[in-house]
Amino acid sequence: MDIDQLIAKSRSFRRFDGTHAIEKATVLQLIDLARKSPSGANRQPLKFHVSVDKGLNERIYPTLAWAGYLIDWEGPIESERPTAYVTILLDKEISQSAGVDHGIAAWSILLGATARGLGGCMIASIRKKELAAVLELDQNRFDILLVVALGKPVEQVVLEDVGNDGEIRYWRDNEDVHHVPKRRIDDITIG
Repeated sequence: MDIDQLIAKSRSFRRFDGTHAIEKATVLQLIDLARKSPSGANRQPLKFHVSVDKGLNERIYPTLAWAGYLIDWEGPIESERPTAYVTILLDKEISQSAGVDHGIAAWSILLGATARGLGGCMIASIRKKELAAVLELDQNRFDILLVVALGKPVEQVVLEDVGNDGEIRYWRDNEDVHHVPKRRIDDITIG
């Protein structure tokens, strides 16, 4: 798969095959991609908490909010929940700011997941104090920046051009296909 195909196929998936376990070794390979990614001033202030444990995953799940535009959807049903989570942390003993490193790291993880036939979703809507307690994190040292949910996708995601109404909110049709409007190239380039 070339880079164009990899990026087009790497979507925000929110429904997974809950029976498809992801090995910790696979998640560590994905984190290794993040480790090799660019870091502002090469500070490398990120740490990564990995969960592939079903019991821990069940405790992580309620600390996250899913798909804000889908107001009538509370998130994936139990059999369609992620089977792995990577919580991206700022280690404040290294730096007080992550800059954009966590976005780069999360994207590297998701591209690697796609290349391996997996998928995921970056989640920034997090009840951070609750999650820190679940993960038993030292909140004086670590700030939770993002959670990357991972699994084997069971949903179809379709990219389409933003319509004349300018609406950018993603939506699901009556066949549960997830539609993601994207602005046209002429609408985002200047000069």
